[in-house]
Amino acid sequence: MNWVNAVIQGVMLGGLYALFACGLSLLFGVVRVVNLAHGDFAVLAAYLALVVITATHVPALLTFVIVAPLFALFGYGVQRLIIQKSLEVSPLTTLLVTFGLSVVIQNALLVFASADSHSFDVGRLTSASLRVTPELSIAYVSLLIFFTAVIVLVGLQLFLSNTAMGRSIRAAADDQEAAAIAGVNTRHVFGVAAAIAFATVALAGLALGTYSSFDPSAGPPRLIYAFEAVIIGGVGSLWGTLVGGIILGVAQTVGGQIDPSGGVLAGHLVFLAVLALRPQGLIRARLAA
Repeated sequence: MNWVNAVIQGVMLGGLYALFACGLSLLFGVVRVVNLAHGDFAVLAAYLALVVITATHVPALLTFVIVAPLFALFGYGVQRLIIQKSLEVSPLTTLLVTFGLSVVIQNALLVFASADSHSFDVGRLTSASLRVTPELSIAYVSLLIFFTAVIVLVGLQLFLSNTAMGRSIRAAADDQEAAAIAGVNTRHVFGVAAAIAFATVALAGLALGTYSSFDPSAGPPRLIYAFEAVIIGGVGSLWGTLVGGIILGVAQTVGGQIDPSGGVLAGHLVFLAVLALRPQGLIRARLAA
């Protein structure tokens, strides 16, 4: 039963990783940008949620109503004012720019929020769990995060497949020049894709604060896990992020079951194995697959 529990907990953890990886995969799939500040933006969203809770006293679970739209606007601005200009110089410049944003965010949070760790108080949900068997239970927080990841992925798939803006995003992702010739405003489309990606980043930050704790240095490890989930599942594949996240989560929890100190290492080894044997990922890259 311990092994079954490890696998189930790994699947739930994979939902958190998929939520982190979703925005990273979307931004790369459309704009061809690897955002090295991805994890730091998620942590920034978590701190913004703390400010919202302090100012409005709304429940932690409802802060996404405020934080996610704000981050969508923020993401649109970052794409149009910073990332787009760096893309016009060279793809390498975007790596340097997003790395610089990562450093700035971490140091700004250290100055204005200190190095203390924080988490969100979600009341009885913090310790409540679904009892499956006398020896097996699943935390409601983990279930909530997993189903949020699935809902986000389903919503993105429907948006990309059934709306005019979604089809424009897919067209720009497939061939930017052809899309521009067909009348698509690629700059605006890239901005909308970034807005969506940043909204999912905000959800990931809120999920992190609900699932565990966060501090100004929590961003880079989450970037690594998100990057590994994207590579395992397939770069540019939305459903691949969920598959990759689950595989990574299960590898970590099963590895931790074998050796309590080897969980993270087990996840990295699975990532390296996929990178060596199937570098294109397990699922064919396609934005609306």
